[in-house]
Amino acid sequence: MTVNTPKAVFAGALLVAAALVIFPLLSSPVAGQQDGPPKKGGARYSVVATEGHNLLVTDNGTNKLYFYTIDKDRPIGSPLKLRASVDLNKVGDEEIRITPHNLEGFEPKRKERKE
Repeated sequence: MTVNTPKAVFAGALLVAAALVIFPLLSSPVAGQQDGPPKKGGARYSVVATEGHNLLVTDNGTNKLYFYTIDKDRPIGSPLKLRASVDLNKVGDEEIRITPHNLEGFEPKRKERKE
């Protein structure tokens, strides 16, 4: 059996070129798995979930999660209002505190003063 050298060289070069194109695509991080702040030209915000009456969004620049929802007893499509945020830099800590925003009837607990 004889091997046609020019065809074998061309086929080998084609395989190497395909590998150089495909392997970097397979090893690139998926959106949301990047380390550190977004790269120049990357998405600033990522929608985590939405159901028409609420919205969860991450700010990739500040590592914060924002929760928006409509007012109680309002129809779907009403304006969404910021209700709370979470600092994602605290992930892994024993406790993460939610920062309330614009909540109806919400009054934060006041610390009692010792006199």
